[in-house]
Amino acid sequence: MFVLKKIITAFVMPMSALLIIGFFGLCLLWFSRHKRWGSTFVSISIIGMFLISFQPISSRLLMPIERQYTAFIPGDVPVDYVLVLGNGHVVDDDLPITSQLTRAALMRLTEGIRILRYYPHATLILSGSSQGTEISHARMLAKVAVEMGIPTNRIILLETAQDTWEETRQSSVVIGDSPFVVVTSASHMPRAMQEFDYLEMNAIPAPTNYLAHDQFQQPWEKYAPKARYVEQTERFWYETLGQIYQRLRSQVEKVEESAPNEATRLEETSGNSEAQGTIEP
Repeated sequence: MFVLKKIITAFVMPMSALLIIGFFGLCLLWFSRHKRWGSTFVSISIIGMFLISFQPISSRLLMPIERQYTAFIPGDVPVDYVLVLGNGHVVDDDLPITSQLTRAALMRLTEGIRILRYYPHATLILSGSSQGTEISHARMLAKVAVEMGIPTNRIILLETAQDTWEETRQSSVVIGDSPFVVVTSASHMPRAMQEFDYLEMNAIPAPTNYLAHDQFQQPWEKYAPKARYVEQTERFWYETLGQIYQRLRSQVEKVEESAPNEATRLEETSGNSEAQGTIEP
């Protein structure tokens, strides 16, 4: 189900959909008599790609989602856990460990560590499955966290969670009703908080990895089409689809059908390949 969901999502994203439309139009122009229809589809593709890469449109779409929650400010409320939701990574020994994480994953982890330093007795929870690699995303995050000075006895791993739904269910087994900070990308935070609210958990949002803003001083930065604005549009559409799927799933799933607890203390993992001693620069 997870793989099918990702495949379908890949084809309905704005860039993929517009390329498919453009390719279909070219086929009509080259191999059929329907030149007018072909020109129409190609025009839709080109105009659409311009619009999704245009900052006044992309940022206006994404900013309302990203700005629903403000940046985390330490307060008097005790925090027992800091939960960093997973994103992505690669395994490439030719790259420094920080470059093996995606930008979003690195920013989430950095923010989580920053917050953890305000709460000396809090535990860092890292989540994410292997994503087809030989090491789980949670363990890759842990390697970077240890490099940044976090002791292994303050880290818990959720190594089988594949999506937000599984992350929230597995973390609920560990956290219970304890107050905790959840760190994820600003665009992803509303969807994550809906899941935690549904489980009646005491989550404190700490959004990071903001993509959209409107503080431009140079007009060429604002009005020239750029790939990073395409990313903003695609992120908006991805989260919109995610919220639709979330509402549908919440109607057919029950909290009792939660994923099994796969949390392990980092220092308690066994085997030479996964022992804490392997997390070295």
